Amino acid sequence: MKKILLLSLSVALLLLSACTANPNNQTAISFKGGTITEQEVTDQLKKMDGADSAIQQLIIYQIFEKNYGDKVSEKDIDKEYNQRKEQLGASFDSQLKLSGYTEATFKEQIKQGLAFQEGLKANVNLTDEDLKKAWDSFHPEVEAQLIKFASEDEAKESKKAIDNGEDFSKLANEKSIDTETKEDGGEINFDSQTTNVPNEVKKEAFKLNEGEVSDVITAKNTITNADEYFIVKMVKQQAKGNDMAKHKNKLEEIATEAKIADPEFQKDVLRKELKEANVKIKDEAFKQVLSPFISESSTTDSTTKSVK
Repeated sequence: MKKILLLSLSVALLLLSACTANPNNQTAISFKGGTITEQEVTDQLKKMDGADSAIQQLIIYQIFEKNYGDKVSEKDIDKEYNQRKEQLGASFDSQLKLSGYTEATFKEQIKQGLAFQEGLKANVNLTDEDLKKAWDSFHPEVEAQLIKFASEDEAKESKKAIDNGEDFSKLANEKSIDTETKEDGGEINFDSQTTNVPNEVKKEAFKLNEGEVSDVITAKNTITNADEYFIVKMVKQQAKGNDMAKHKNKLEEIATEAKIADPEFQKDVLRKELKEANVKIKDEAFKQVLSPFISESSTTDSTTKSVK
């Protein structure tokens, strides 16, 4: 969960509620000697940084939810919610509250985000070139053992102990802070596309022969931006060989993920979906928020990144 995304979506919700709460422009806030009207609240919210991109997201996400929301299950939503909660740890509840969300309203936003992804996937048409690019970055599944450490010093001490003959499984059980693997001696299977193993760890692991142990690996947590420390042992390595057909399903998955992450592809899909939705914006303050997608001649800009 990106804090900036939560905040911008909160702005959108505030604007929506402010614009519809009181059409008669009645008093919203009173104080000794004066009042603030509903219209004044709305006008002020419209001036906030991020208001345009927030409304842009609100429109796009609701269209995609209407068109593709039936492809998103409660299981999908719960899985995404729990992953974000785990990634942010103790700060999750405070960030949720800061952004004006409850568990229910945040899950609704997750559903819209997943529906957006489903809408992108529905527009993917893969070519042979797409599959060849996926093949270049692909590594098949390996069996390994992993220890995640609380500090770099502890990781270095454990690496010395392993080099001196200490049992890897025993250390994983005692030292690892990875709750999913520590009880099994750090045992884990992953391939090049696995998302619960940092890219830095995967890169170093794929270089190892069977039975080899890596040096201490420093990886950046993509959510908290904090450094994390790992040691990985290769148990069973698997070369990908030369037969692409053997891994066709996985390559299609990789190529699809690459396609939907492409800003130009996203923009083409958005233009198509918005055109079909026949969006009409009556509020003059937001007349142009969709112009980067509706205009055929426009170029990709920061608004594409904000949706992404």
